[in-house]
Amino acid sequence: MAEQRKKVTIQDIAREANVSISTVSRVLNNGAPVKSAKKELVLEAVEKLGYQPNVFAQGLASGQSKTIGVLTPYISSPFYGEMMRGIIEGLDGSNYSALFSEVFWSLEREKQAIQSLMARRIDGLITLGGESSAQALLKINNQIPVIVIGRTVPELSERCLRINDFAGAYAATKHLIDFGHRRIAHISGLSSHQDAADRLAGYRQAILDSGLQIDDNLIIEGEYSEKSGLIAVQSLVMRGQMFSAIFAANDQTAYGARLGLFRQGLRVPDDVSIIGFDDQPGS
Repeated sequence: MAEQRKKVTIQDIAREANVSISTVSRVLNNGAPVKSAKKELVLEAVEKLGYQPNVFAQGLASGQSKTIGVLTPYISSPFYGEMMRGIIEGLDGSNYSALFSEVFWSLEREKQAIQSLMARRIDGLITLGGESSAQALLKINNQIPVIVIGRTVPELSERCLRINDFAGAYAATKHLIDFGHRRIAHISGLSSHQDAADRLAGYRQAILDSGLQIDDNLIIEGEYSEKSGLIAVQSLVMRGQMFSAIFAANDQTAYGARLGLFRQGLRVPDDVSIIGFDDQPGS
């Protein structure tokens, strides 16, 4: 068995660089200023000895873990994947790193994930959507900063990032109407989600403002997935519903809807037009 390599300490670096331990500590922790010549000696010793800092120990000493917890419904989702990539890019060069936890739109999983992240002494929390109550998020915010993306918590309004789901849905539906469509189906998101409710409301308002009648038979609840888009189109066709366009609550739903139309021998956009909310790169 190969001999285990001895762990390099800041004392080793100090001896190698011929400086004090406090100087090494200031350089490694970006503390008080150090003369450039001494700083260069320390960095050279770090490189030569292959020093790896004990992040956990540094966190205990400084009270900071340099870690941001991120709650995401689905890591594999293209939509949330873009958000997570943005978080990683935003943290790049900041000495902070992200710790992701997948919660599958489950409140119980979300509670467990938050407990686990807090036990790891994260310095902040970003939640993408999420099921936690406003009260629960406020309690966390009293300990560490919280950013909420995709929903509004009135008490944390300055830390909430949302798009105007109503206006986006209204514009998408009106665009289809302006192209002459009068029978427009809507495959919504989960009714329990505020963004889905706002997009449905935007769709309805655009229909009414154009002097058309809302046909609830053309509205089918989905779950923001390709599968739900496919099933929705199958349901519409099987029930004999006539439509010339579909407004899907997100692009993944639109992907499934297009497959459903293809299986029914309907062409896009020749026979049916489709708009999906999100504008994903693959769209």
